[in-house]
Amino acid sequence: MAVAAACSLQFTAARPPIFPSQRFLGQAFASVCSNLNGASWIKLSSARHTSSVQPFQRIFTSSSAKTGRLVNKAMSEAGEKQPSSGLSLDLKGKRAFIAGVADDNGYGWAIAKSLAAAGAEILVGTWVPALNIFETSLRRGKFDESRVLPDGSLMEITKVYPLDAVFDNPEDVPEDVKANKRYAGSSNWTVKEVAESVKQDFGSIDVLVHSLANGPEVTKPLLETSRKGYLAAISASSYSYISLLKHFLPIMTPGGSSISLTYIASEKIIPGYGGGMSSAKAALESDTRVLAFEAGRKHKIRVNTISAGPLRSRAAKAIGFIDMMIDYSLANAPLQKELSADEVGNTAAFLASPLASAITGAVIYVDNGLNAMGVGVDSPIFKDLNIPKAND
Repeated sequence: MAVAAACSLQFTAARPPIFPSQRFLGQAFASVCSNLNGASWIKLSSARHTSSVQPFQRIFTSSSAKTGRLVNKAMSEAGEKQPSSGLSLDLKGKRAFIAGVADDNGYGWAIAKSLAAAGAEILVGTWVPALNIFETSLRRGKFDESRVLPDGSLMEITKVYPLDAVFDNPEDVPEDVKANKRYAGSSNWTVKEVAESVKQDFGSIDVLVHSLANGPEVTKPLLETSRKGYLAAISASSYSYISLLKHFLPIMTPGGSSISLTYIASEKIIPGYGGGMSSAKAALESDTRVLAFEAGRKHKIRVNTISAGPLRSRAAKAIGFIDMMIDYSLANAPLQKELSADEVGNTAAFLASPLASAITGAVIYVDNGLNAMGVGVDSPIFKDLNIPKAND
């Protein structure tokens, strides 16, 4: 799946930012030039940020007779230096670690691609039992079509680390897991060890992404969920984020960003999404706010979570009713289209960028607006209402 073109990772500004001194000069300049015709004023207001402050200073120290000549000079100088418009989403020189990438069709992969498209270096953490298949597929080119970036190049994953975020350090790993053949041949895969390996290999990271969730009893109603199953869902799907951030914070550069993925079941009833997973997502969102405070105060790191709509990923298909949820979203969301993984990836790239430098502790909904709905408008109850529909 291709991410949006590099030019689409641009956020066009209606007017460029103006520093306080420039704003004062601009306002005073507007009063002096209030008699300019409309076309001239439009040209001037769109170009004035490129000229130096000096031409404007000369306007105020010159006689009124010279005003018109100086205005024309300022506009001429601005035109010669006109830069490209818009705000660039540029992550060149940044390094991201995405935990939870095991194939090429989930949100973790899409986030990695969007970050790479914006210029970031990509490191991933892959669940140990899936590591061999993932690396083999990557090496044999099975993901090449999915790796294509907007400029035609292939996304490069600098390094793949084995990771099981259920375990914080080697002492937490039980003997049966150590002896499990699916873990044979892999080492240093607990959260603490992976963070230490990344530090040893690269020194630091700028972006941390948590794309992990697992509920062994997800198909069971909450009333039928065992204590073990409930706690397993919380451990793998929410506490794992706390652990990742705790161990990676020391190697994250100030001003960096940490992002996780949540789901609307944290706050609304989604029948079929059981086994404690709704509770795990609610905990994740609550933790996001607290972690934003603590990580922001101590390390100047922003912490946000994306509440993504339903996607036909391999992981989601395991729940068993993902197609039904996608159909429901298409019928009831304000935007009647199927959500793409790229849209979530691009949102993550924005949150990781300096453009989101004041956003932290937030749940960002990327679900075609489904979260805003109070009822399902496809219900027969509403058949006689004038429900807005897409134009044919």
